Amino acid sequence: MTASTPAKTGTLYGIGVGPGDPDLLTLKATKVLGTVDVIFAASSTKNDYSTALQIVAPHLREDVETVMLGFPMTRDKAALSAAWEANAETVARVLDSGRSGAFLTLGDPLIYSTFGYLMRTLQAGRPDTAIEIVPGITSYQASAARTCTILCESDENLLLMSGVRDTDSLRSMLTQADNSIILKTYRNFEAIRQVLDEAGKNGETVFVSRLGMEGEQIVRRIAEAPEKPHYFSHLLIPKAKRN
Repeated sequence: MTASTPAKTGTLYGIGVGPGDPDLLTLKATKVLGTVDVIFAASSTKNDYSTALQIVAPHLREDVETVMLGFPMTRDKAALSAAWEANAETVARVLDSGRSGAFLTLGDPLIYSTFGYLMRTLQAGRPDTAIEIVPGITSYQASAARTCTILCESDENLLLMSGVRDTDSLRSMLTQADNSIILKTYRNFEAIRQVLDEAGKNGETVFVSRLGMEGEQIVRRIAEAPEKPHYFSHLLIPKAKRN
C-alpha cells in the first residue's frame, strides 16, 4: 500500500493593475491573469464594485472565476482584523484546492495596498503559502509621465507619504524633502494645501485626480484644485528650481 501524495496547493499572485488605464498593465500581469483559476477583487462591504476589476476586465478570460472580498471602510481595528482573517480564509480554501489565484490591487501591491494586509495574514497562519508579486505602475509614476514632472534626479531625495497624517508631521517632513508625493489627499486636503502654502511649494505642486479614468483632472495651480478631492487624488511636489 503506497502513501497518498499530498495535494499541491495553489499560488497566490499579488497583481498591481496600475493607476486606471488598462493599457498600463505590465506584460507579466496580463500573462498571469490569463492563466490563474480565480480572480480576487477587494470591495467595500457595502457593495460589490471593484475599480481594479474594471481595469483588468479587457485582459480576463471569459470563464475565469471571480471572488469579491469585502473590506469595511472603518478604523475599528477589531472589525478590520476580522475582515482580514475571513478573507484570508477564503483565499486559503482556493489555494488548498490546488487552484491558483490573483489578488488585484491598484497601483503596486506593496505601496499603500490592501494586498500587504492579506499577505501578512496568510503568512501568519500559513507560512508555507506560495506567493508571487507582480509589481505595477503607480499613480504617481503615471501622473509624472503625463505631466512631464521630474520626480528626482542627481543627489535629490524623493519623499512618499500619506496625506492621512497630522499637520505638524506633514510640515516637518516636507521641509526635509527635495521632492515629495502625497497620496490619500482626500481626507485632509485643506490642511495639506495650507502647509504647502506656508512652505512656498504651492506654485510647483501638481494636483492629479482619477488619472486614466473617467473624470480625470490635472491642476497645475493647487489653489484651483477642488476643496474636497476624489478618493483617487494625489499631489506631485517637485523641487522648485534645478540647475
